[in-house]
Amino acid sequence: MTDDDRAFPIDRPEPIPAVSLNKLTLTKAERTVTLTKSGERQGSMRVNLNWTSGAPRKTGFLAKLTGMSGGIDLDLGCLYELADGSKGVIQAVGNSFGALNSPPYIALDADDRSGAAAGGENLHINLERPEMFRRVLIFAMIYEGAANWAAVDGVVTMYPTSGPQVEVRLDSAVTGARVCAIALLTNTGQGLTVQREVNYITGNQATLDHDYGWGLKWAAGSK
Repeated sequence: MTDDDRAFPIDRPEPIPAVSLNKLTLTKAERTVTLTKSGERQGSMRVNLNWTSGAPRKTGFLAKLTGMSGGIDLDLGCLYELADGSKGVIQAVGNSFGALNSPPYIALDADDRSGAAAGGENLHINLERPEMFRRVLIFAMIYEGAANWAAVDGVVTMYPTSGPQVEVRLDSAVTGARVCAIALLTNTGQGLTVQREVNYITGNQATLDHDYGWGLKWAAGSK
């Protein structure tokens, strides 16, 4: 090999990180994504809430004295409005667990009282006929425990049967607020979209209803 034949290092550009096609995270800057296009049919979409339980739960005499177990009980639910104008709420409070194959085509599968369940809490939304929905507001509520969202570290993930997962993180916590409007599903006439809300509300479900103009009548309930 002569001096003219010597090999020299070649500057190569840094590789571009791959973009995940399996999950989309909605942010303040990128708030909306299309779930279904006009005429598209899907199966049941699972909406999962996972969270940590926060402070250790108290037991025994102290729990009885304070009336609190010390941990945080976070509930997943939704307000719905169907295309025929019927409205309602799906939540563990009042045992309003819904139905998947008949109106309102939304069902809540369980109530995780501690945040310890690996599968969290799940809503199932039947997208076989997405035109049946007008809008669905997914929310979470601190049913028991201090209103401390920062300690919850919650995340909601939607699992459509077609397309990537859609993730919404419950960040930007507001101390003292018990309700968080997480995401709004809307039938635009051209398909079903989901928009990030992450709107913390000081009050209860009736306050959430008022802020989003749902118009339901509310009464005290328990679970």
